[in-house]
Amino acid sequence: MTAMLEAQALRKVYRGGDGNPIEVLAGIDLSVDRGEFVAIVGASGSGKSTLLHLLGALDTPSGGSVRLAGQAYDDHTPESLAAVRNKKLGFVFQFHHLLREFTALENVMMPLLIAREDDGRARSRAEELLAAVGLAGRMSHRPSELSGGEQQRAAVARALVADPLVVLADEPSGNLDYANSERLHQLFAHLSRQFETALVVVTHNRSLAARADRVLSLDGGRLVPLSSVESMP
Repeated sequence: MTAMLEAQALRKVYRGGDGNPIEVLAGIDLSVDRGEFVAIVGASGSGKSTLLHLLGALDTPSGGSVRLAGQAYDDHTPESLAAVRNKKLGFVFQFHHLLREFTALENVMMPLLIAREDDGRARSRAEELLAAVGLAGRMSHRPSELSGGEQQRAAVARALVADPLVVLADEPSGNLDYANSERLHQLFAHLSRQFETALVVVTHNRSLAARADRVLSLDGGRLVPLSSVESMP
């Protein structure tokens, strides 16, 4: 297996209202292989979203490092790191963040168009991904014309469209009902294997975590392996 994403001694410290430091992450070590699905669980406020933002180069750590395919984020300029986020990382959040004025197809094409890919290739790739997530017949619909589950599946297609090395998802089914959540969970597990994309998901959902290759609990600023989702906090 090849490690796609690695974190070493990752720390994040904030200043509290009284000026004293608050250590949210206290030395995280994590390695995620190509095609591996890792779920990160933990109590609310434990720092799960903070960790995901550091892994996705959306925030900078107070200490330690993150490497994507062997290259440290610290080695990049701000401009090249922005290109890494657009081309090599995919993001799925609790709310889909689709652009309301564009169709599902146009939304999924957007990362490739921003990267100045050929319009024909961007369209073909977006159509392929929308078909893969079960939206072949809904490509011309705008977000307001899609159900919540369809919107989130379009967001998954968008996250995968640039063929990223890693997809990072933060409570992706947190805004969906049970049936749509289950469909999304099955989709995540299937697509991570189909496209050999490393997948890191932050979730409170036992059903989603149960589909992961590994489940890690963030507790006291550190990651602890869990042998079963039954022991999830």
